[in-house]
Amino acid sequence: KLKEQVLTRISECVLTAPTTAVFGGLADVVAEVPEKLPIKLHFFGDGFEEKREVGGRTVWAIPIMEGEYIGEEEFGAVKGVAGGNFFIMSENQMAALMAAEAAVDAISGVCGVITSFPGGIVASGSKMGSKKYKFMGASTNEAYCPTLRDRVEGSKVPEGVKAIYEIVIDGVDEDSVKTAMAEGIRAASLVPGVKFISAGNFGGSLGPFKFALKDVLADYL
Repeated sequence: KLKEQVLTRISECVLTAPTTAVFGGLADVVAEVPEKLPIKLHFFGDGFEEKREVGGRTVWAIPIMEGEYIGEEEFGAVKGVAGGNFFIMSENQMAALMAAEAAVDAISGVCGVITSFPGGIVASGSKMGSKKYKFMGASTNEAYCPTLRDRVEGSKVPEGVKAIYEIVIDGVDEDSVKTAMAEGIRAASLVPGVKFISAGNFGGSLGPFKFALKDVLADYL
């Protein structure tokens, strides 16, 4: 469903956002993938679109209300690594949010990674499946919900923690994800009010990659 997802996300989330343009970040591998990802977004121009060249790349210019949307329409794809994560545990919501934003800013400077959730921050961390509703593929991660600390057996919320945000990182390889995790953790830990940094362990249910925080931070300790 990659082609469908790319088209949907570009058309609904990027084309609609002010001042955006799209260029393939994997231009050098377009010819290597078995099936290219041609995204026919220019039809949105309803006949007013124009093909142009920008920086040696073929793009489409689509008239929109702010001026023009500029975008490539052919993308490459490579296998990557998903699911690097860490939890920021703070004494209040404001401190947790400031730390999460600082972490995302730091991670944005690492090549080859994205923080794929809106704003890069996850407020509703989840676990696989559901204990009560069998039709749910995922449900709230009650072990990390501060309001349930005294109600859930085996809660992983430390005393004094009132808010937790999760940062999820996807990348082109393991080293990129590890670097991003380390940079994000370092930035978050400098914010006053942050009490603990932890991470989720999904027992391999989300894939084969595992990033132990002590290993991620080994070069920084």
